[in-house]
This record gives sequence, C-alpha cells and structure tokens, in this order.
Amino acid sequence: MPLTKEQIEHISGELIEAERTSKSIVALTERFSDASYEDAYAIQLKTFDTRVKAGAVIVGKKIGLTSKAMQDQFKIREPDYGMITNHMVIREGQPIPVSSLILPRLEPEIAFLLKEDLKGPGINVANVIEATEGVLPAFEVIDSRYKDWKITVKDSISDNASAASMILGGKLTPIKDIDLRLIGLVMEKNGAVVSTAAGAAVLRNPAESVAWLANKLTEYGITLKKGEFVMSGSLVSAVPVEAGASLRATFDRLGSVSVRFE
Repeated sequence: MPLTKEQIEHISGELIEAERTSKSIVALTERFSDASYEDAYAIQLKTFDTRVKAGAVIVGKKIGLTSKAMQDQFKIREPDYGMITNHMVIREGQPIPVSSLILPRLEPEIAFLLKEDLKGPGINVANVIEATEGVLPAFEVIDSRYKDWKITVKDSISDNASAASMILGGKLTPIKDIDLRLIGLVMEKNGAVVSTAAGAAVLRNPAESVAWLANKLTEYGITLKKGEFVMSGSLVSAVPVEAGASLRATFDRLGSVSVRFE
C-alpha cells in the first residue's frame, strides 16, 4: 500500500530535522517494510520542494552506489540518485566540522559540468561526452540521517542518496580526448594511501553513470540542465572520517581535490 501524502510529508520533515540537529532517525523501511521506490523518491522530492521554497537553488545531481565496492559495502545492486543545492557545495580548503554531521564518510568522484541539457530516454555515453564542458576531481561527504547506516536502497533514495556535502577541485578538464575508464585515482588520508582505482570502477565508465541518470530521471520528469554538475559516483569504498582527518584524491590528468575535517 503506497504511503499517504501525510506520511511522505512527515518523513521528509523528520529527515530535514535530523540533518539540522545531527541526530539520526529510524529508517524508512524499518517503519514501512512495504514502502516502494515511488514512495522513496516522493519523500526525496518533497524534501527538495521544501528546501527550494525556503530559498535553496538546485545546482546539480549526484549518483550513488555505482561501483562494485560501494554496492558490496551496502549490499545493494543498483545505483540511486539525489539532488545538490547551493548550500551543499563547500569551498575547497574550508574545514568541515564533524559536529555538523552524524556518521560521515568520504567518496572520491569525477564531477561532470554540463554545457547542454541531457534529457532521456535514449541518452548514451556519446551524448554525455558531447554535452559535457569538462570534468573536475571531487569529493562527496555522505552521511545517512538513518541510524547507524542500516539502510536499503529505498532508505538511501528517500534520504537524498545519503548526500551531505560536495567539494570540487579547481581544475576543469575537457574530456574529448580522454578515456575516462582509464583515469587512475590515488586517495590519501593523513598522508597515507588508503585506496586506488580507475574510472572503469564506476559502471565501467563514469559517463555511463551520467547517461543512466539522465534516462532514469525521465521517469520523474526531471532533466539534467546546462550549467549543473553531476557527481558520477565513487570509484572506491567510502572512507570513514573524523575530526582532524585530512584527505586528498589525485586523479591522473584531472588534478586533485582535498578536504580537512575538524
């Protein structure tokens, strides 16, 4: 049985309050075991309707759970997506207070800056490359508002794909002559290498991930818009972070991005 409008609004309100107070709540599927994907996306859309009415501006989209490492970590077998507002983008070099989060983790990603709209169905890798101004090295801070990261993909969707903050590196690289599948990554935490990977870890090609999103959003009447950026998904398992941690992700040919927590 679908959730009622009142239930959707209530859970959305709980998630907004959980983020504001940094206090987790009981997962959607623990309370409503028969909640559908449509219910989960309805909660996410309600949350962003509330945020936009309060003055937030949607500046991008994110794709989550795209790599085998992340799918294994959360025992999930399909990607999800969320939205990014201007308030979620943090300047590189600006320390992030851990006290403003619940159980944060960090993911290194390749971000796509769009120069054209992308609207499915039928979007493929070639379309994504043609519509992309360039790519940037990026970090995403993920942080589930549901208690102890005990989530299913439906929980993740309703909670905006566990998105918290985005940090974009300062170098924009055109991709016309770059095979994104072969872009290498080295991720360091406090000066020590914690993971390595290549772009092919993200649905075999990060551009494939963006194509998946453009086609998926068609089901909800949403278009990837010119000027937005798209976080294509983590290349590796998310890394837990704590106060005092400094992390850097270096991508072959794309440059690096760094972040510090306090």
